[in-house]
Amino acid sequence: MTAGKVRIAVVGAAGAFGMKHLDGLRNIAEAEVTVVSGTRPESVQAVAEQYGIPNAVVGLDAVLARDDVDAVILATPTQQHAAQTQAVLAARKHVQVEIPLADSLADAEATLAAAEASGRIAMVGHTRRFNPSHQLIHNRIAAGEFAVQQMDVQTYFFRRSNTNAKGEARSWTDHLLWHHAAHTVDLFAYQAGRIVQANAIQGPIHPELGIAMDMSIQLKAESGAICTLSLSFNNNGPFGSFFRYIGDSETYIARYDDLVNGREEPIDVSDVAVSTNGIELQDREFVAAILEGREPNSSIRQVIDCYRVLGALEEQLS
Repeated sequence: MTAGKVRIAVVGAAGAFGMKHLDGLRNIAEAEVTVVSGTRPESVQAVAEQYGIPNAVVGLDAVLARDDVDAVILATPTQQHAAQTQAVLAARKHVQVEIPLADSLADAEATLAAAEASGRIAMVGHTRRFNPSHQLIHNRIAAGEFAVQQMDVQTYFFRRSNTNAKGEARSWTDHLLWHHAAHTVDLFAYQAGRIVQANAIQGPIHPELGIAMDMSIQLKAESGAICTLSLSFNNNGPFGSFFRYIGDSETYIARYDDLVNGREEPIDVSDVAVSTNGIELQDREFVAAILEGREPNSSIRQVIDCYRVLGALEEQLS
């Protein structure tokens, strides 16, 4: 690190979330993106030129060999997350990996062990912890002003092929359980307490994608709060995740960075944090934790219980 700055490489920079991270990082004075990486030279070079980044390389190994990189953000295919996170840590660099940490419990546990042994910051992109809408509710819970009784969550997409959030073809298959459910499983525990009961059922397996296109999950926290999560790749709009918090004193509906009460009256979240962009806030936490030498919110240690719940649910479904 140089003069209070963290030198960062973004891997998977030309993808939808790689670019979201680059958008956030350019608002963070303490972050300096020194290199971007991807699998296609032309695409990653175009991103480097668009964002004014001096170096564009192909692959993770080319990043890890550099001495101008303190930390790596991995916005790569899900199936690569665990192995790549372990590789970054072995190279003695800090890492933030996009959600999910892994697509199996064994890989998640192995990555936690690598993180604990590394002495480096190791964080997972559980963005819901950082969205101002969910942050405001978390702050009210911490202040004793609100307690979750029930969460009702819908995560809906319309998907018939392997495409990313930009509508571009991708080489890997998304997953309702290990990717999309991870957001809500972790958020529910973050807001309501440790999960003590979990159940799941799923619909038919898609003949080409090889995944369930519909899924229903029930959760119960040690506080007694419950959560019902409905997930679908068959929903033809609206798309995204919608969170209804039913509590002891109010009802809230969170839609990413926006928040309303149960009567659809808007709640101002502009003063919750220095930005209203959840991914930027996530990246700010990563950079701050590195500079301050502390554990970040959404560290691998903090989110591992989410993956233990997902592992148990996978056993039920299989």
